[in-house]
Amino acid sequence: MSEFQEKNGVLHVEDISLEKIAETYQTPCYVYSKHAIIRNWQAFQHALPAPHRAFYAVKANSNLAILQVLAEQGAGFDVVSGGEIARVLRAGGKAQDIVFSGVAKSDAEIRYALDVGIGQFNVESAAELERISAIAAELKKTARISLRVNPDVDAKTHPYIATGLEDNKFGIPMAEAIGTYQRAAELPALEVVGADCHIGSQLTETQPFLDALERMLRLVDELAEHGIPLRHIDMGGGLGVTYQDEQPPAVADYIAALLARLQDYPHLSLYLEPGRAIVANAGVLLTRVEYLKSNGFKHFIMVDAGMNDLLRPSLYQAHHDIVNVRASDAPVITGDVVGPVCETGDFLGQQRSLAVAAGDLLAVKSAGAYGFAMSSNYNSRPRPPEVLIAGDQSYLIRARETMDDVWRGETLVPKG
Repeated sequence: MSEFQEKNGVLHVEDISLEKIAETYQTPCYVYSKHAIIRNWQAFQHALPAPHRAFYAVKANSNLAILQVLAEQGAGFDVVSGGEIARVLRAGGKAQDIVFSGVAKSDAEIRYALDVGIGQFNVESAAELERISAIAAELKKTARISLRVNPDVDAKTHPYIATGLEDNKFGIPMAEAIGTYQRAAELPALEVVGADCHIGSQLTETQPFLDALERMLRLVDELAEHGIPLRHIDMGGGLGVTYQDEQPPAVADYIAALLARLQDYPHLSLYLEPGRAIVANAGVLLTRVEYLKSNGFKHFIMVDAGMNDLLRPSLYQAHHDIVNVRASDAPVITGDVVGPVCETGDFLGQQRSLAVAAGDLLAVKSAGAYGFAMSSNYNSRPRPPEVLIAGDQSYLIRARETMDDVWRGETLVPKG
């Protein structure tokens, strides 16, 4: 997180202190570095010269301003809902630069995607294939499709974010791939353009990607023998980042390894769908210490951000470094950093050693991916604001919710 550095004992993002940001926007608050997002994106862009291409996985962080920054960089977008398509278009992205993934696309979403002219569908089942064909034929349009194939490769990651095994809900089993492609070639209003797979998230080794690529290339060869040539192979996303002590491969090295294996396939473009690798380490969650508590057995550092603001630690047992924004000479406490939500599972970090006192400002690092995107109003808590930093300028890119926002859409019933 090179854009987050200590200056004169205070943690800064780019050229602004996090203390100043907290004073201006209050806590809890998400803060992102524009420079970090662009730098992370350009690492993929530079390593993937045309006709190869990267598509940002919108689910990681779908704030309009962040999508705008990436659209201005010429990014493609990987979406998993009609709502994400709408967000990309609202942010200035182009429909033809969108690939639509997801296992349960509705009729309405498919119609919307065809109406706006997205680049392609990543199809996840034979039933979905039939539905897209029928709707596209009705609308007198041609749907470009790539089949997401499950290569049954163990990504060696958390089971909730492993997606490439046979018992996962995603994709078409490899054993059924040829037959499904043959059916796709027969159906009206479809154009078969590629093959797609995604084996999981937060991968810190290159070998699982290469194992999956080998299986996908065998499929490409077999499809060619059946008279079904492909134009691209999409290896999804999943490249990990450093949250604690992980050492994922450099973006350039990871891509070079994939491209080296594709040298014998000059007709195939390589598509990738990074999300976490673009935004995770470009963001922090600011939170204020409310109380320090000890029950005689354990210490608790009670803060104003909870699991509704950042779910990953509770959901995935994920680690986020937590630091005091200002260097402190307070006593070091080893305990759990917990929030105000009424759940024992409401924690941001466990067994952390911090020099901390009530009122101190803490930064939860690497919170740019799946942070705000997974937040909720649980316990009727308004969701926090999001702020984008560019040099010495800060931009409020999402206002803190009010209670009117929290219950918007709800109504009281007549009395009696």
